[in-house]
Amino acid sequence: MTTSPDTLLLSAARKAVENLYHTQVPDALLQVEPTRKDFEGDYTLVVFPLLKITHSSPEMTAKAIGEELLAHCPEIGSYNAVKGFLNVCFSPLYWQETLQAIVADAQYGTLPATGRQVMIEFSSPNTNKPLHLGHIRNNLLGWSVSRLLQENGHKVMRVNLVNDRGIHICKSMLAWKKCANGETPASSGKKGDHLVGDYYVAFNNLYVQEVKDLMAQGMSEDEAKKNAPSLKEAQAMLVGWENNDPEIRALWTMMNGWVYEGFDQTYKNLGISFDRTYYESQTYLFGKALVQKGLDMGIFVREADGSVWCDLTADGLDRKLLLRGDGTSVYMTQDLGTAEQRFEEYKLDEHIYVVGNEQNYHFQVLKLILEKLGFPWAKSIYHLSYGMVELPEGKMKSREGTVVDADDLMENMYNTAKTTSLELGRIEDMDESEQDRLFRMLSLGAMKYFILKVDPRKTMLFDPKESIDFNGNTGPFIQYSHARICSVLRKAADQGIEPGISAEALPSAKEIRLIKLMETYPSKVAEAGAAYSPALIANYAYELAKEFNQYYHDTPILKEENKALLCFRLELIAAVAKVLVKAMDILGIELPQRM
Repeated sequence: MTTSPDTLLLSAARKAVENLYHTQVPDALLQVEPTRKDFEGDYTLVVFPLLKITHSSPEMTAKAIGEELLAHCPEIGSYNAVKGFLNVCFSPLYWQETLQAIVADAQYGTLPATGRQVMIEFSSPNTNKPLHLGHIRNNLLGWSVSRLLQENGHKVMRVNLVNDRGIHICKSMLAWKKCANGETPASSGKKGDHLVGDYYVAFNNLYVQEVKDLMAQGMSEDEAKKNAPSLKEAQAMLVGWENNDPEIRALWTMMNGWVYEGFDQTYKNLGISFDRTYYESQTYLFGKALVQKGLDMGIFVREADGSVWCDLTADGLDRKLLLRGDGTSVYMTQDLGTAEQRFEEYKLDEHIYVVGNEQNYHFQVLKLILEKLGFPWAKSIYHLSYGMVELPEGKMKSREGTVVDADDLMENMYNTAKTTSLELGRIEDMDESEQDRLFRMLSLGAMKYFILKVDPRKTMLFDPKESIDFNGNTGPFIQYSHARICSVLRKAADQGIEPGISAEALPSAKEIRLIKLMETYPSKVAEAGAAYSPALIANYAYELAKEFNQYYHDTPILKEENKALLCFRLELIAAVAKVLVKAMDILGIELPQRM
């Protein structure tokens, strides 16, 4: 790879100043940045700090350094000085060599290995309902961030913690026991996770009616909510589960099995997989052992009712429940235990939890308690907090059955992609299986891109119709750009013309803009990795696709009569396709060769 332009300019500017003023230049005085769009240039040297050395005006200093650069740095083609800013244009030859380096590097954009071991936990569904739109954002973020960290040279392990026990699971189990008459996925024709989710909603309906009935008998709302018979039965079922009641365990195993099969199919359709899956039913006891350790250390206290708490009021927080009075654990209990287990087993450098921002306080408490327990790795826990997904109709509520189901959403996206593609009328010669693969590629690309292009920390509005538009900042627009490049390359190959770079064909200003954008890709990968933000990669891919489409509109590539220039342009757009594939792969999005 050629030296990056900012690094090259820093080095050349240092030599120029030392030659002109016969003194060493401290690093702090050399400031290089991309040239602002309203000025001519590729990179800009900020001259003001150097006036301490030159004892001259900003304009004179900039011109003197510019002339010195032209005389001794062949990579620089021209400069212009605007007050205290030296704007530098690199030569077409430099950009041609940069393109050659991009083409030659099969791993372009993948940064050197760091040896850092990073675990990223995402998805973490409850087994009382199917995955919904909120889970989709979680899964897509988790997968994309894991790919981003891999491209940054880290060893990454993707894990899923399935919340397969707890009061919410017992609610679905109880409703099935009361209302199902033996219904199964096979007898109903429903996916198992959908069937179990129906009974979670059924429990809520039953519970709401019981609360109303108790209030009608004179109870306050709070009393009614605590004393509703179905809730008490579910709580008793949870205690029975923890005491290994065989009948309760058998029902739990059967219903969770239905849900796992449903989840696996949804993950497969999303293109998501995990290196390891943990189950809360197997991990919550680790947390109980840590609770005892905290009691022994005097960090936790046991109340008269048997419950265990950690008092964090001195740290500006509140008291945190760790074990209920009946001995059952809470989410915090198992998160403490699994954190210790994972850091011990895998010697992690970092553990990232992809969890919505409604759990910000939970992770603040988790880190603090682990620090109090004396674990030095507690500071290596990072909560990737993301905003909720809303629809044009508003927020979703699982227990009321008003969520957007993940499977239904993917099916609707597929149908929209199919309709839109057939209306364009360009795929009649594809067989059915090819068309099906294209529709799936487009529908997933639309959904994934629309979600991932938004900064993870922001609440987002998901509009399925807008996401699948073939114009604008969308996945299908980038997919179409790639297909367009492939079409040009196929037509050229049919004419016996192959991409290639020769000395006779130097890039024009429009072509340099594309090369400059591609040259920044590795630094964009590093920036996005440091910020845990796939949105930076998504919007980079859009900018590159948009720049290509403008170039394609302005430049009739295959009509070029100069063979060397034609081959150069083919090499240029092939490189654009290569970088688009790399960037979109981080987002989990495939790019078609035909559309």
